[in-house]
Amino acid sequence: MPQTRQHIQGGSSVRVRHAPGTEQGVRITPEGIERFLSVCRAEGRVEGTLKWYRRGLERLYKDLAEDKTVRHGTLERWRESLLKAGYAASTINSFLSVSNAYLDFVGHREYQLASQLKQEAEVQPELTRTEYLRLLQTARALNRERVYLLVKLFGTTGLTVQELEKVTVEAVREGKLTIQFNRNKQMLRIPEGLQKELLDYAKRSGYLTGPIFLTKDGTPMSRTYVSTIIRQLCTLAKVAEEKGNPRCLKRLYQSTRAGIEDNIALLVEQAHNRLLEQEQLEIGWAEQ
Repeated sequence: MPQTRQHIQGGSSVRVRHAPGTEQGVRITPEGIERFLSVCRAEGRVEGTLKWYRRGLERLYKDLAEDKTVRHGTLERWRESLLKAGYAASTINSFLSVSNAYLDFVGHREYQLASQLKQEAEVQPELTRTEYLRLLQTARALNRERVYLLVKLFGTTGLTVQELEKVTVEAVREGKLTIQFNRNKQMLRIPEGLQKELLDYAKRSGYLTGPIFLTKDGTPMSRTYVSTIIRQLCTLAKVAEEKGNPRCLKRLYQSTRAGIEDNIALLVEQAHNRLLEQEQLEIGWAEQ
């Protein structure tokens, strides 16, 4: 007769039947993923982290064979397929980390993959301000308002694509939105000019409430979709395609802010030095 093995999956006992000499493995199910995320939420994980957990586990579920079962070697083969698909080492390591956590949760640590990929320093191309303005000019000339607004939003607020769904009519009307950064809440202000453009776009698009940037079927835009339409704009604007992503636009925002802050700090230092020189001339010890 077939042997049976019992293991605990997400807090409920599951009996699995298998033929002698065959490796049963552990089956991944949408219900199991939801139980895992519920426990993580109860333990205090922030929503941004939970979204990343969900993304990794849903990607694993999608890539698994038809039986949706993890066995010895499954995660190693999955890692290789992600590499071939062009995923960054940091992303792959994050996917494996949450998969290992899930396997621990269901009581099957024997199927975990402990080794991490070495992460080489990624050289991120720099988008210049001239190139950024050319992107906006090209989008406006071609009447591509949505990609114009996306480029401007990432380039003037430092928003990440993961937080794009928080750009709602209500938040734009208020002129600010709150995001989660390294477990700390951070407030981003929306420049007044962009605020007016976003509200005009939302009104003409029929968005009276909720997220402004949605696909045709009403779902939030994915990172891949956003990067694709910005890269397409780069081609038309004669800007290197590798610069056409929200990360480069965020770095432009950061470098622009840093440059302005450096200039202000220099002006403050110069003004302070002039004040001290004047006081020295008036009441310096050697001037008496």
